[in-house]
Amino acid sequence: MVTQVGYNQQMDAFVTSTADVRSPRILYGTAWKKEDTESLVRTAILQGYRGIDTACQPRHYHEPGVGAGVSSGKLAREDLYLQTKFTPPSGQDPARIPYDPKAPLTEQVRQSFAVSLRNLRTDYLDCLVLHSPVPGARQNLEVWQTMESLVDAGGVRQLGISNCYQLEQLQTLCDSARFKPAVVQNRFYADTGYDRGIRAFCRQHGIIYQSFWTLTANPHLLTHRTVRDLASQHGRTPAQILFRYLTQNDIVPLTGTRSATHMREDLAIFEFELADFEREAMDALF
Repeated sequence: MVTQVGYNQQMDAFVTSTADVRSPRILYGTAWKKEDTESLVRTAILQGYRGIDTACQPRHYHEPGVGAGVSSGKLAREDLYLQTKFTPPSGQDPARIPYDPKAPLTEQVRQSFAVSLRNLRTDYLDCLVLHSPVPGARQNLEVWQTMESLVDAGGVRQLGISNCYQLEQLQTLCDSARFKPAVVQNRFYADTGYDRGIRAFCRQHGIIYQSFWTLTANPHLLTHRTVRDLASQHGRTPAQILFRYLTQNDIVPLTGTRSATHMREDLAIFEFELADFEREAMDALF
């Protein structure tokens, strides 16, 4: 079992963004947890997780449960990286939109942010993520500029964007923004070529790339001979090999496991390293 102290002392278990915000190299994701959210977040923190991802989107997330789980964990706020999202109306359940969908975009963002602070029982966010680009370049920039104003006011430390799979769209945002994205969070799977172009852009510009759906979308990787052989050689699970490979290649994976055992295994990836030749063998899979 990985102790909290052992995990926190691992220097490569954390990364610092261009906005000077420190976050873990693996995050606990809270989508689809519903009424189990509070207990699972509490368990994740007890096992050693120091980064939690959620969203102000009742359709897929129970943000108040995240806040309750974080509060019950009795962890100092500055020791936790807390990240949530503004989800545009198109991504919401029409019957449960947590802000006024008829309000101007600027007001929607501000209302969602206020709801998130209440839900999460905090007075600031480490990262506010635009859950998906808003249709239309002008509207997308309007949303982003409103998010920037929250940084100006001290309520948000850094900004990010999710579900952004068009490199040109990310480039345009970076060119237009005062506070450029510190984080890009995308589904990580073969259908998008594992975001090779976007990941290269992120590396070039110091943007942290976060992957979700990392295990669920890639069962073929977990059963691949290369991964299985490395798991056997290191005495680890295939999931640990994949997560460790990603963290050694500047990718921050999200894991949404409900198993305390798997939580401990995920955090234990910082107990070992893949050698250069092993990483090269893994490179061929992506």
